[in-house]
This record gives sequence, structure tokens and C-alpha cells, in this order.
Amino acid sequence: MRIVLIGGGSGGHFYPLIAVAEAIEDLCNERTLIEPELFYVGPAPFDATALLEHDILYVPGSAGRIRRYPSILNVLSVFASSWGIVRSIFQLYQLYPDVIFSTGGFAAFPTLYAAKLLRIPVVIYDADASPGRVSVWSSKFAKWIAVAHPDAAARFPNKIRHRIACVGHPIRKEIIDPAKEGGHEFLKLEGSVPTVFIMGGSQGARAINQVVLDALLPLLEEFNVVHQAGTANVEETSNIASVILKDSRFVERYKIFGLLNTLALRMTAGIATVVVARAGSGTIFEVASWGLPAIFVPIPEDVSHDQTENAFSYARSGAAVVIEQRNLSPHLLVAEIKRIAGDEALRAKMTAAARAFAKPQAARKIATVLLETAIEHEPR
Repeated sequence: MRIVLIGGGSGGHFYPLIAVAEAIEDLCNERTLIEPELFYVGPAPFDATALLEHDILYVPGSAGRIRRYPSILNVLSVFASSWGIVRSIFQLYQLYPDVIFSTGGFAAFPTLYAAKLLRIPVVIYDADASPGRVSVWSSKFAKWIAVAHPDAAARFPNKIRHRIACVGHPIRKEIIDPAKEGGHEFLKLEGSVPTVFIMGGSQGARAINQVVLDALLPLLEEFNVVHQAGTANVEETSNIASVILKDSRFVERYKIFGLLNTLALRMTAGIATVVVARAGSGTIFEVASWGLPAIFVPIPEDVSHDQTENAFSYARSGAAVVIEQRNLSPHLLVAEIKRIAGDEALRAKMTAAARAFAKPQAARKIATVLLETAIEHEPR
């Protein structure tokens, strides 16, 4: 039994594949099934270590990226995608998997096209409130379509909606449960004040970093602040923060990181009162699984339309508030953090809404469908 995993090169596309692989392992152990061979086909993996940890074989793939604006690079991308399709046909013919699981993105297109030609069963998942073009296209021949946001189903063609299920977002087991004890000691923070967790994504967010720095002194009067500034921005942000806090008696309440490792992430989530973050779908569902009230600042629509729709889709559940980047200011950010942190009833309501939205069994549901499809497809 063989399963191919495909998805774009970002963490938002990659880590759901790992979460589903973990769920496949669990289900095989529970049902005493022989674990399938797993393959990741696509660009250089976002986290090569994760592939090794789960015995997932990497098979290099190639694809061109079609941009939403006029560009000569789109012409070159057509040639890259055409070559990628030819390459994928030979790769899949050699592997001949029993099912292919896609999280979408431009990097998945060549393999999905080859799968269609070779009549290999396909299961797709889309994390955004507004599904990507590759997901909408591949839904026409996919055996089963999983979506994270309730709003997403309406964006697919009417005739295939009976094959769509809203399952939530697959989250890796190692981060789904925050650490309930030891967070203050681990991070060397005061236990007597609430903690605000600023997370700008793996690459950070310069706009959020700047506003946080401008709001740092009033924030630290009442809160600990754990700030994930992004690996590319951490040095600059840390230097500015050190100047701002030079004479502050609350300097120990501020901890800055480029990218938190798994342990630090679980520790921070375990003590946080409010999260301020970008609105990638993976981030939203991680925060929801932690049951934390949140303030989301999506990337502006002219850069990424996905995050704005994701943020408002989640906010409608009552679990978060949205501040668009053009409206973000130090005063507004501090006021919203204080409003949420200071209202216990509001926080309880937001926590309940977050947990209801989270759907923690997403990876397991997708893994079940993949195993059933693979077993059906195996030659007798």
C-alpha cells in the first residue's frame, strides 16, 4: 500500500501532510494494519527532519508558479509546469500509489494532473476560507474533498458538494496540546501578570513587529510579552527593543524569539492569555485548538486575499477580533489586548468558541479516508 503526499512549499501546505501522516501511523497501530509506504512529491520540503521522523521518502518534483499579475515569469512558469507534468507521469507510473493526498498550492498541480491521466484516486484538502485555484480545479475529479473553514464549501462547484466535508485543520500532535505547567519558569517570566503572545508566522511580520515595539512600554506595565519576530527580523527587532527598554524596570517581562521551537511554543501557549497573530489558516487552527482568545492582523488583501477571508471567517465564530493592517496602531492594539484580558466573561466566551471551531479530529478523519481508499484501490 502506497500513499503520495503533495502540497506547496510553505509550512501551511506542508505541516498538514505531516499531521495526516501521524494519524495514519496511529490508525495502523490501532487496527493492526501494515503501515503504508509514504512519499512526499514536490519542491524541497519545508521541514526535511519531519519527513525523516515519519519515514516519508522525498521525491523531488517541479512546477511553475502562475502569478495573479501580468508577468513574463508566467510564460516561463507554463514551460516549468509542462515539464513538471511529464516528470510526474513517469514518477507516478513507477510508484503507482493507491491514493494521492493533496493540500493544494501550485507545487501540487503537476502531480494532480498526472494522477488524473493515470486514474489514480485523489483526496484533496484546502485550508483557506477561499479555496485555491488548484484545489477548485482538482475537486472536479477528486474522490473526497476536505475543507477547514465552513465558508469554503460554497466556493466549489455545486455538482461536487456531496463529496465535501468540513473537517477542520490537521495539526501535528506535538503542538496540539499546550503545556499546562512550567511555562513561566521555562521562559523566565513573571507568574503574577498575564502573558501576551505575539506570533507573526515563521517569517515574522514587519508591520506587526513595528507596532508591537511602539506599544512595548505600555504593554509591559501590565503584561508579559512573548514575541516571535521571525528569523529574518529578530536581530533588528531585538536591537530596537533593547534601546526602548534600556531604562525600563519591566525589561524581564519581554522575551523575543526568531521562531519558537516546539517546546517553547507549547510552553508559551500554555501561559498565554491573548494571542496576536497573522491569519494563516494553520495559525488560526493552532490558536483555536489551544482555546486562546485572539487578535488577528491579516496580510493586506493586495498581497494575500486568503488571510483576510480566513480571519473574518474565524471571527464570525466569536473566538477572535480582526484588526486590518491599515487600521493597526499601538494605541488600538494595547486597547484591544486590555479589553480582552480584562474581561473574564469575554475570554471564557471566546475560548468556548475557539474550541468549538477547532475540530481536533481533522487529521484522523482524513487519514481514515486515505486508508480506506488505498485498501479499495489495492490489487486483489
